[in-house]
Amino acid sequence: MSGSQQSFDFVHAREPVARVERIPFADGTIAVGTCGYSYKDWIGPFYPANTRPNGMLPYYAEHFPAVEIDASYYRVPSLEAFASMNARTPPAFRFSAKLPGTVTHLPPDDAHRVPDDARLFRENLEPLVRSGKLGAILMQFPHAFGATSRAQNYLRSLREELAGLPLVAEFRNREWQQGKTLELLAELDVAWCNVDQPQFEKLLRPSSDVVGPLAYVRFHGRNYQNWWRGTAESRYDYDYTEEELAPWTERVAEMAAQTRQTYVFFNNHRLGQAAKNAGTFARMLLAGLS
Repeated sequence: MSGSQQSFDFVHAREPVARVERIPFADGTIAVGTCGYSYKDWIGPFYPANTRPNGMLPYYAEHFPAVEIDASYYRVPSLEAFASMNARTPPAFRFSAKLPGTVTHLPPDDAHRVPDDARLFRENLEPLVRSGKLGAILMQFPHAFGATSRAQNYLRSLREELAGLPLVAEFRNREWQQGKTLELLAELDVAWCNVDQPQFEKLLRPSSDVVGPLAYVRFHGRNYQNWWRGTAESRYDYDYTEEELAPWTERVAEMAAQTRQTYVFFNNHRLGQAAKNAGTFARMLLAGLS
């Protein structure tokens, strides 16, 4: 599903700058940001000292063009919460909202039924939909969500429940990484999420696959030691080097050449490493594309 790869010389990134701009490329744009923004341990590494929780999003939006909302995975934000996010960000800012775990992490026996949280999530998202700031909805499925016929039918049910909204599927089980999955997603108008993560046998390999007009990439870090046994903090405690990021500049360029919008989000959030690496990657990408 991907086109010919465009190569260019690797350019070392400069020191961090104040803002990461949306990057025009081909017929679309590339937006680089982070997974989540409301982290206390970002105060100092990213946010100024004494930054209050309600001041984090406006400050973040001054530095990045998009963000992936992580909190919605743990509970459905209220209509007022989404309205507040909308009010505190500029018109060109974009959100990717993660679907609640109650919808994506189902017991096997319930895999045919879409929980009510999906309906509530859709209703409460309306402020972002109405303002045009909703860029995507990420469906992050667990490793136990294998490529079975029941799981495929559940994807169809989710698409019906969330009809008309831009969906992205992130699978953790390598069974899904095959051409038939891309065909199914194309049928459902659901984008594929490319990931960088530890290369264990059962996890997805790095890819540059595109389904539809939206491309999506998530960087989880390569913390092999804590991936399976660690906490959410230790699992995503990782600082990418420029050499590790360099191959992804070509993959992202390949994806962006086929789409109208490409989102790249860093999930290695410990101590603000995601914000630092996102800034580095954006500068590397811009240097390579210019």
